[in-house]
Order: sequence, then structure tokens, then C-alpha cells
Amino acid sequence: MMKYGIVALMVVALFSGTGSCAENKVTLAEAIKIALERNHEIKAHQHALSAQYQDIGIARSFLLPKVIFEERFLRTNNPTYSFMAKLNQERFTTDDFAIGSLNNPKPLSDFQTSLSFEQLLFVPKANVGLGMAKLEYAAQDNDYRRKREEIAFKVSRTFLMVTTAQEYVKAARQTVEDTKEHLRIAELRYDSGLGLYSDVLRASTAVTDAEQRLVSAQKNLDVAKRALGLLLGMTEAVEAAEETVMVPLMDLSYYNNASLSRNDVRALTARFENTKKSVKLAEAGYLPTVGIGGTYQLNDHRKPIGSEGDSWQLMAFLRWELFDGTKREHERAKAKSRVAETQEYLEGLRDAVSFQVYESYLGVNEAKKNAELSQSALKTAEEGRRLVQVRYENSLSPLIDLLDAQTSLDHARASAVARENEYTTAVLNLSYQSGTILKDLKIEE
Repeated sequence: MMKYGIVALMVVALFSGTGSCAENKVTLAEAIKIALERNHEIKAHQHALSAQYQDIGIARSFLLPKVIFEERFLRTNNPTYSFMAKLNQERFTTDDFAIGSLNNPKPLSDFQTSLSFEQLLFVPKANVGLGMAKLEYAAQDNDYRRKREEIAFKVSRTFLMVTTAQEYVKAARQTVEDTKEHLRIAELRYDSGLGLYSDVLRASTAVTDAEQRLVSAQKNLDVAKRALGLLLGMTEAVEAAEETVMVPLMDLSYYNNASLSRNDVRALTARFENTKKSVKLAEAGYLPTVGIGGTYQLNDHRKPIGSEGDSWQLMAFLRWELFDGTKREHERAKAKSRVAETQEYLEGLRDAVSFQVYESYLGVNEAKKNAELSQSALKTAEEGRRLVQVRYENSLSPLIDLLDAQTSLDHARASAVARENEYTTAVLNLSYQSGTILKDLKIEE
């Protein structure tokens, strides 16, 4: 964790400086590590996990002794309390047996100082509750781990969005240069009397359209960089380093086996075990509670913590609720229904995870084939544009054919970039759905 914190500080320092654009770039691995340290959702889950851990201490506290200090003051002329107070203060005399004193005692003050303890020896509900608190903590820990995987996938996907947007900007700039070259040729042909002025106008319009697409592409890039910064817990835009994101593609059995222990499955499994314990918790209500206790008491009629009289008590107790209006029966029936409910959710989640992995694996194959086809289409479009341009320069094709060929090339360029990153995103999604994304990206072992 310290290593990741150092990386985060280094990147923050770079972003707060006034260096060049290249100094603000982060690799995918760096971006994920920073997000796992700074992302607000991650931090929120960390605090929630810490809060849940305290519930274990709260549950354990019911098994530990309770020690209570108490100071009380009593002023009364009640015959019973007056009689008892004087005895506790050890000031009782034979005169106090007078009928008049017994029936109509004078107002009396009593400062009572006590130190008490109670230790439960047999408390079934507390033992079951402690086990449930530990299981819920384990479940939330798995929720936290799954959230880390989710953030890693979101960062990866957004990182690829940035790289895709960067390539779109490059393609748009290349298109602007190409259309300007077409305009130059059209103007030369018109000036030499070999071309039409309408061709110059069409080429000029194509340049304007290309420049508009460049503006839109730049806007999309700026938004993507800001979105990446948001995931990293920053308000600044973050630029993605130019790198080839390599994610190993394994066979389907690797992902299926890994998905069986996906963190959200493990979390729900722990909660399923907790619903079973809730049945035991309800049944524990039928059992008694056994404990011991004691008190040391000081009594004084003049001052707090006075010691005119002192006494002590030791006790053992058994509390057994024999009838509670059938509350325990309903609690047990409710707990059993929760067990069946959670079991169905767990089975449904396992089936859904298996389907998600299968669907994602097919999506990888589809994206791979589309990427290969888009590269083939790009080569074809580049060659087609080159041939049409040669024909136009030799007055064998009209300008409209060249502009159509340029449009096809622009589309092929954009498609090739998108399809390549769609394939990488599909592999990352497969890793995420199987719960192996941090391992596959070598962020965690």
C-alpha cells in the first residue's frame, strides 16, 4: 500500500506542476493503482468496512464483564427507606425502634456510592451474534474487493476511451491534411484549365467538414481525459500514455473456474451462512441466560463517596423467558424463510456469473474477428483512395469519386481504431466478469 501511495503522490505532483503535456501522461497500470488509492467509491467502501469491523467488537462486548460505578442521592421521609438508609449508614440506634420514629421518621439524606460488576457465563444469543458479525465483516470485505475490481475495469475502459479518442483526433487531423491536398490539386487543375470550379468548391466544403470533425474529436478527447481523472479521484484531466494494452487471453475453463470464487459470489455465500445462523439466533431465545454479579456499596448521610457504612453483595442468576407471546416462533419461521430466499439469490447469482463469463468470452471472439476485418477494410480503403486519386490527377475520374473514396477511408480509419480497442475492452470485461482482472493486469498476485 505504501508503494501505491508513493506512486499516487508522484502523479499528483506531476499534475500540479507546470511541465509539458508528456509529463501528465499515465500508463494503465499507474492509473489503476492511483484509482485504488484515491477513488471516492473505494474510500467509501474502506470506511464502511472499518465500521463493519467495529460491529465485531460490539458483539464481543456482550461476552465481557460490565463494571458500573454509580453515585446516587436520596432525601426521603418514607418509613421503609429511612429505616433501610440508617441501617446501611450504620447509624441505627435503639431510639429508632420507637413507634413514633418508625411511623413518622424525620427527613433523611443518603449518599449511595456503588461499584458493581456483571459477567454472563452462558449467553447463547451473544455467541451466535459474534459469529454473525464476523461473517458479515467477511462478506463486506469481499464486497470491497469486488468494488476494487469494478473500479479497475472502469479505469481500464475509460483509459481505452482516451486512447481511442486520441487516435480519432489523429485520424481527423490526417483527414484534414488529405482534404487540403485534394483542394490544392483541384485548384491547380482549375488554374491550368483542366478542372472545374465546382470541384474547387466541393473540395473546399470537404475541408470544412473535416475541420468540424476534428473539433468534435478534440472535444470528445478532452471529455474522456476528464472522465479518467474523475475515476482517479482528481478534478484535472488525465492523459493516457501511448502504450499497447496487453491482456492475456486464456481458455474458457480458466475463466469459468475463477468465476466460481468471484468476490461477490463469496460475499453472498457468507451472507447465506449468516442467514443459517439467524435461525440459531432465533432458537437461542428458548435458552436461559446464566451469569454472576456483585456490588460493593458505601452509604453516608453527609457527603458523596462517604463511608459511614459499607456493604457488599455477590450473586448468581438465571434468566429464562418462558413465554413471550410466540415471538420466538415467528422469528424462527422468518429466519428459515430468509435462508430459502438467500439460497435462491445465491443460486441465481452463480448461474448469472456463468452466463456473463460465457457471453463475455463470445464477445471477445466477435471483437477479435471484427478487429481483423477492420484492418483488412482499412488496407482496402487506403489502396482504393490512392487509385482514385491517381485517376483524378490524370483526369480519369471526377472529384466526387475521390471525395467518396476519402469518406470511405475516414470511416475505415475510425473503425480500425475503435475495433482494436473494443477487442481489448472485451478481454478486460471477460477478466472482470470472471474476477481475475487485477491478476491479469498484474496489479495483484
